[in-house]
Parts: sequence; structure tokens; C-alpha cells
Amino acid sequence: MMVNKFLCDFRFLLLAAAVAFIYIQMRLFTTQSEYADRLADAVEAETRCTSQMRKLIDQISMQQSRIVDLEEDKNRQDEEYSQMKALVQDLEFKGLQRRMDKVQTQVAAVVIMACNRADYLERTIKSILKHQNAVASKYPLFVSQDGSNAQVKEKALSYDQLTYMQHLDSKPLQTERPGELIAYYKIARHYKWALDKLFYEHKFSRVIILEDDMEIAPDFFDYFEAAAALMEKDKTIMAVSSWNDNGQKQFVHDPEILYRSDFFPGLGWMLTKSTWNELSPKWPKAYWDDWLRLQENHKGRQFIRPEVCRTYNFGEHGSSLGQFFRQYLEPIKLNDVQVDWKSKDLNYLMEDEYIKHFAAILKDAKPIYGADAVLKASNIQGDVRVQYKDQPDFERIAQQFGVFQEWKDGVPRTAYKGVVVFRHPPPRRVFLVGPKSFELLGIKGV
Repeated sequence: MMVNKFLCDFRFLLLAAAVAFIYIQMRLFTTQSEYADRLADAVEAETRCTSQMRKLIDQISMQQSRIVDLEEDKNRQDEEYSQMKALVQDLEFKGLQRRMDKVQTQVAAVVIMACNRADYLERTIKSILKHQNAVASKYPLFVSQDGSNAQVKEKALSYDQLTYMQHLDSKPLQTERPGELIAYYKIARHYKWALDKLFYEHKFSRVIILEDDMEIAPDFFDYFEAAAALMEKDKTIMAVSSWNDNGQKQFVHDPEILYRSDFFPGLGWMLTKSTWNELSPKWPKAYWDDWLRLQENHKGRQFIRPEVCRTYNFGEHGSSLGQFFRQYLEPIKLNDVQVDWKSKDLNYLMEDEYIKHFAAILKDAKPIYGADAVLKASNIQGDVRVQYKDQPDFERIAQQFGVFQEWKDGVPRTAYKGVVVFRHPPPRRVFLVGPKSFELLGIKGV
């Protein structure tokens, strides 16, 4: 009975243990299933995280690659910018240098004033180009035509070495006094138009004015270059001319001698923009050259002229109707010597120096008194001086020698302080001395 009871209890225990074991196994299985699910979720999450990390890493790599590319682009652009900047600076420097060279080397524009003489113009252009080609950058050449003469325009445009300008003016012209030639009014208007254009539109600092009936000397351009430097230093020089009114063959000798004069010579002359700024607003209606000879316009300033002309005027036929041509223009001596002006010291022409220089050579000249000045001068060795009392007396003496007798505004042609100098016969110098010349020159005891 006890055994059975024990066996029965043991079965219950076994059953309970089995149930407990089954329960535990079931719980364990459930737990393992849950853990497996969680583990799978974790693995899946890790996989997703890894995938996202890889994507992020790929994106970062791509961004880093782009950053590297951008840095390379920036470095390349920086290098190109530096190269471009250096190139621009170099070009700017070269351009500035060219402009500076142009300013430094350019002496003056040369303008030929023309109207209706095509054959004369051609002769003038050929004479200029013969000597200008070697210095073309220093002396740009222009032809300014007044009017519409077709032959003149065609002739000017046939030369590539020059710039053509045409003055067409439809405004009516009327002379102020009966008997005057309207041509002188046209000429004055043309001069103002051309000089305004060259100074204000083309912005030249100096202009050399020639007419369409001129030939030039071999040293014409070197002469004006030396004269330009002189003008920069001495503002009492109003203009420089290549002309000597008494430059006929029988009255000249030394091609290296230059003079100051109170009389404007014209016929191949150079002026500066600053002077034109003063003259342009009040430019006259006619007779511009005589107008320049008035004291109210030159205001005591003077002009440089050579002893031997650097221009020759062959214009027998023109607006002046050949006045004085046979007697004074045709016999002019055109310089044929190549003077080295760059080596010449022209400081003696400065105002303060020149008055002393001229006074010294005048004082050394031997005086001649009374009538027959020409005969007396021919019997004296060396320079001579003849004093005149007034304009009629000057005209009488000048006529004896054959030099210009004309005066303008109280000044004889070529005169300096009332003194007219020429050679007769060369190389002797003759000084025609005014009544106040010694005083003006500070010469005493003569």
C-alpha cells in the first residue's frame, strides 16, 4: 500500500517535473524566438545602418571629391587669373609705354593748307615726304583743304602717308572794306578751323603750318625739334619760323645762325597749344598774319627765325597775286646743308642771354654815317652798322641795300629791338639800327 502510494506520488512528481520542464522549454523557446526576432531586427537594423553609413560615406567621398575638384578648379582659376592679371598689366604697361613714347617722341603735327592748286600741292607733298619719312612718327602729316576742288582732294587722298581734312563752309562772307579780296577772309576762317581741329580734336601740343606752295630744307624737321625744346624753356617765344624775309641769296651766309625777332615771319611756322588757346577765341576775320604782328596780340613776345630759310615759297600764282614774288620770294636761298641741330647749344637764344649776345655783336660793328651807305660798307672790313632816324629814313636806306622796306605796327620786317640784320656782301653783316635800339639793348657809349 505504501509502495503504491509512493509510486503514485513519484508519478505525480515526474508529471509535475515534465510539465515544468515542458513549460520551461516552452518559455525558453519563446524567449529564444523573441531573442531571434530581436536579433534579426538588430541585424536588419545594423544592415540598414551599415547601408546608410555606406551611403553617407559614399556621399562624403563624393563631396570630398567635389571639394578636391573645386579646389583644383579654384587653384587653376587663381593661376589663370594671375596670368591674366600679369598679361593685362603687361599690356597696360606696353600701351602706356607706347603712349608715353608717342608723347615723348612726337614733336608736332605738320599741316599743309591747301585750296585749289593741285599741282602746287603735289610738289609740296613730295618735298615734305622726301625728308619726313624717316621721322614720320614725330611729325604726322595732314593736308587741310578749303573748299571742294576735286583735283586737290584726289591728289591729297592719293598719299597714304598723310591724313586729309576738308573745310566746307557755306556761311556767307563779306569784306569789311571796299576793294578787299574775299580770299583773305576765307584763308583766315580756314586757318582757325584747321588749327582748332588739330589742337582740340587731335590733341596735338604743337603744330607746324605750311602752305601748298612750299618746299622744305633737308634739316627742316631737326630744326623744329631743336626749336621746340627751346620754346618749352622760354615762354617769351611766341612761335618759331623757318623763314627769313631777307633770306635772299645775296643777304645770307651761315645756315647755323638763328635770330630772335619782334616781327612775325610766317611761311612755315610752329606754335604751341597754349598759345593757340589764347589766339583762337579772338582770331581775326582776315589778314591773320598782319594781325599776329600787332603788339596787342604778340604782347612783346618774340619769334625765332633762321638766317638761311628752311622753306622756299614757289607760289607765284595765288591769293596774293604774285606780290613781291620776283623781287623777294624767287631769290630766296633754301638751306641745302644738313645741320646737326641736336649738337647745337641754343641757349644763347633765351631771352636774357640773347639781348646780351646781340648787343655784343652789334656794339662790335663799325659805324657808318652819312649818305652812300652801300658804298661805304663795301670799303670796310667786318660788320658795319647804319643808324636810321625814323621809318622814312629806314625805307631810304633799306632801298639802297635792296632789303624789305615794309613795317607793321612800328616794326620793320625781321627787326629785333628795331635792328634789322643781313649780309652785304656775305659774310659781312650789316645792322640797320633804330633810334632807340641802343637804349633797348642796354648799349652805352656808342
